Amino acid sequence: MSPIALIGIISRTAQDVQGVVRMGAVPPSRVGQLLTGSHTRDGVLVRVGGGVSADVYLVAQSDAQLLDLGQQVQAAIAHAIGNMVGMDVREVNVYIQDVEAARG
Repeated sequence: MSPIALIGIISRTAQDVQGVVRMGAVPPSRVGQLLTGSHTRDGVLVRVGGGVSADVYLVAQSDAQLLDLGQQVQAAIAHAIGNMVGMDVREVNVYIQDVEAARG
């Protein structure tokens, strides 16, 4: 499976988890450290080799329990990759870059 397709699956899956407002951005320092075979887009850095490894950057809702949110995103992404693509998941690292302020 192409890394770009994996990024799409990871991004859509993360955004479907309640408490995720939107994807963040892969920090420039991480982009500069990309290893061969790594791809980044839509707040996701993915590496394929011996399984899928992903770093996911997101913005959370203000009322979200951040630890629980991170764990739910990890589980949803691992499940989606395993079921939709049939690939092993080595790791899913979730980075909550910001919390959107409550409106009102």
